[in-house]
Amino acid sequence: MINSDGQLYTIEGFAAALIMLITAYLVVNATSVYTAGDTHINDMQLEALGTDALKMMDVAPNNTISTISGTPLQQILSATPVTPVNKAKFDEEFSTILHQGAFQNPNTIHYNATFTCRNSDNSTTPNLINSTRDLTGGEHSVRATKWVIIKDTNGNACDRDEEQAVLVEVLLWRD
Repeated sequence: MINSDGQLYTIEGFAAALIMLITAYLVVNATSVYTAGDTHINDMQLEALGTDALKMMDVAPNNTISTISGTPLQQILSATPVTPVNKAKFDEEFSTILHQGAFQNPNTIHYNATFTCRNSDNSTTPNLINSTRDLTGGEHSVRATKWVIIKDTNGNACDRDEEQAVLVEVLLWRD
C-alpha cells in the first residue's frame, strides 16, 4: 500500500457516522416518552371547582358569623332528613356556583352530594343531599369534600343532639 492514511480516515469516518446514528436513535426514542401528568388537569380543575363551591356555601351571608341561622350549608344539613325544599335550595346554590364560569356548555357537570355523620354508637350514617342524576358506573368522577359543623336538634339523621362535624362529599363528573 502506498498511502495507508486515507484508509484510516475512511474507517474513522464510518465509525463516527455509526456513533452519530446510534446517538440520534437513542435521543429520539428517549424524548418520545408520554407523560401522563397532563391528562389529570381536567380532573383537578373539576375537583377544585367542587371544593370551592362547598367552601362558598359554608360562608354566612355578607361574610358574617351568625350562630342563630348559620351558613346556607349548615341550614340545609341541620334540617334533616333533607326535605325537598332543602334539596332544591342545595341544588340551586350549588349549581349556580358550579355554572358561573365561562363554559360553553355548563350543563354537562353533574353531581351526587351526600353527608355522613357519626352516631352515638360510633356507627356512621350516609345521607343523600341531592343528585342531578344517578351514577351508572361508566362516569369518571372526582370527589370534593368539606367538613361542616352542625347541630341536629331533631336527631333524625345523626342521632345526636350535640354539635358535631359531618363530612359532605360531592361526586362531580362531566357528560
